[in-house]
Amino acid sequence: MFTGLIREIANVKSLVGSTLSIKSKHKAKIGDSIAINGACLTVIEVLGDGFSVELSPESQKLLAMENYKNEVHIEPAMMMGDRFEGHVVQGHIDCVGTIKEIKNNGNSFDVFINIPTKQIPFVVPKGSITIDGVSLTVNNVSADSFRLTIIPHTMKETLFKNYKKGSKVNVETDMFARYVSHIIAHQTKSPSQSSSLTWNEVDAINTHF
Repeated sequence: MFTGLIREIANVKSLVGSTLSIKSKHKAKIGDSIAINGACLTVIEVLGDGFSVELSPESQKLLAMENYKNEVHIEPAMMMGDRFEGHVVQGHIDCVGTIKEIKNNGNSFDVFINIPTKQIPFVVPKGSITIDGVSLTVNNVSADSFRLTIIPHTMKETLFKNYKKGSKVNVETDMFARYVSHIIAHQTKSPSQSSSLTWNEVDAINTHF
């Protein structure tokens, strides 16, 4: 489990086949789970200046691979007793989004991201979402996109500073929204009952976690 708070911006040394090698200050151990641009990956080798993880061909098809060059976000998995910040992040990427606009408001940046419409029900207004491993709050949602507002500190200290219109990003939607939707969809209901929750209902459930 992760929190969506980036611990380090590390450097990609190489990607050969399914092995992604990272130069990092973090001292990893074999078998550790580390989120790299939000994707939970397993350490298979410890290097003198970093570590290597397994990035299968299937994962490479799913992820925004253009961002696995140069710099990447990393976050080691939480340890028992760690302070919990951010939100509950699994490191399981749902889809790749496309940045359609970044608007500078002076004291903040509005970032608009397109995602597949089938993922939109799991994006909750004022709920949490993870973009390339960064925990953020959704401001509002439309039919095929959503808007984030990012403060200057986050823009400066993450790879968002490099993104532009057309950039691809890894997206992990809200875990609780996915779970609740799955449970409700598989419950037996009468024909008159809706099989989906409203955003307000999902948001209310989230507040209990």
